[in-house]
Amino acid sequence: MLESITQPTVLLAIAGVLAGGIVGILIERRGLSRARSRLQTEGRGIVESARQEARSVRKAAELEGREEAQQLREEWAREVERRRTELERLEQRTLERSETLERKLETIDQRQERLDQRRDLIEKERGELEARASGLDELDRELAQKLERIAGLSREAARRELVGQIRDEARADAAQYVRESRERARGEAEREARKIISQAIEKLSVDHSSEAAVSVVTLPSDDMKGRIIGREGRNIRSFEAATGVDVVVDDTPEAVILSCFDPVRREVARLAMGRLIGDGRIHPGRIEEVVEKAREDVQAIMRQAADETLYELGIHDLHPRLREVLGVLRFRTSYGQNQLAHAHEVALIGAAMAAELSLDTQLVKRMGLLHDIGKGLTHEKEGSHVEIGYDLCEQCGEKDPVLNAIRAHHGEEPARYPETFLVTAADAISGARPGARRESFEHYVKRLEKLEAIASSYDGVEKVYAIQAGREIRIMVTPDKISDEEMAALSEQTARRIENELQYPGQIKVVVVRESRTVDFAR
Repeated sequence: MLESITQPTVLLAIAGVLAGGIVGILIERRGLSRARSRLQTEGRGIVESARQEARSVRKAAELEGREEAQQLREEWAREVERRRTELERLEQRTLERSETLERKLETIDQRQERLDQRRDLIEKERGELEARASGLDELDRELAQKLERIAGLSREAARRELVGQIRDEARADAAQYVRESRERARGEAEREARKIISQAIEKLSVDHSSEAAVSVVTLPSDDMKGRIIGREGRNIRSFEAATGVDVVVDDTPEAVILSCFDPVRREVARLAMGRLIGDGRIHPGRIEEVVEKAREDVQAIMRQAADETLYELGIHDLHPRLREVLGVLRFRTSYGQNQLAHAHEVALIGAAMAAELSLDTQLVKRMGLLHDIGKGLTHEKEGSHVEIGYDLCEQCGEKDPVLNAIRAHHGEEPARYPETFLVTAADAISGARPGARRESFEHYVKRLEKLEAIASSYDGVEKVYAIQAGREIRIMVTPDKISDEEMAALSEQTARRIENELQYPGQIKVVVVRESRTVDFAR
């Protein structure tokens, strides 16, 4: 019974399980069907969206391609237009050139025709001239025969007589021409020489200094005079013995005077006295020490002055002895003119003239620098500075042109070189320059004062300046009183008065300046 009850039950259970599985499967299939439908719907939406996006992209690409194509067409159209314009311009230029060439060809053809006509005319005239020449030759022979019969002279005798007469006339004409040429050449040479000298002077600008035979040393107080004199005059005697200079202590307030004919010794004394006064220690031992140091300093100053002069002139092979004597000229004067400055100036003026004449400028500089070298030893040796300088330069191996310049510039021997003439002229120019020497300085100053006084005498003149060593006068006028038209009249009147009232070399340039100024301030 248990078996009969159990078997149906198992079957029912199995059937139930199978039914449940079948139902689950059906339910799962329905879910899958709905999911599939949903997925299909979503897929169709995605596809439709992709299609719409693709259509949008395609439309945008088509629009962009159309715009780019439009731009390319426009650029191509512009390029075509530019090339067409350029071709038209080239075509126009080609046409113009062809027309020009055609005109030139026509002109050349016309000239060729005229040349051909002239050639034919010349050939025709040549034939006529040859015919006339043959006729003239025949006529000349007939006339010569008639003249021989009338004059009773043969052809050769008449020729000789005619040649002699022509020779005499030619000699007279040649002599007259030579005289005129010499006069003309002399005048031109003088004008050219004046021009060269004027240019040489204008190129040079130097300072002139006048030195006296005494030097004044300023004292801080009159009490210093007693210390300079010392006990029983011990200090002043030691100073005079050490320097060779006379010390004058008089009633001049706060100053002592150093007197000596030798400017080198006077300069040593001046330096030493200044240092003693500044130091305050004044006694014989200190005096000797300071004087010796001052002497060394003066020697250094002279060497430096000589080296600077040689450097400026470009002379580098001068003998040491000549260099030493050249430095002495730093403290030598002649009529108040410093001799080293004078030698430097002569060298520059001579070199400027030599450059104008294409001569050796370096040789002229050397000759000008050494022409008065003897003046540096006149206090040590007897004789003229010319002979002293000649002997010194000869001993130092200077060349003959330099020796000739030393003697010739004072006329002690004739000038044998063209450069010697330039040195002599430069020496005269340097000594005669206004203000160069004490003798002519006073007249020079008076001339400048008179020059300024003449220009200042006119109404409306505000300021007057004489410049360029008196070769130019500059007149400043008041704009309210002198107009532009009156400026020319003022300059002309001033120039005529200067010509009539003053004596001067060369020419004086009169410059009238009229200047208007308006001034305001921004605050």
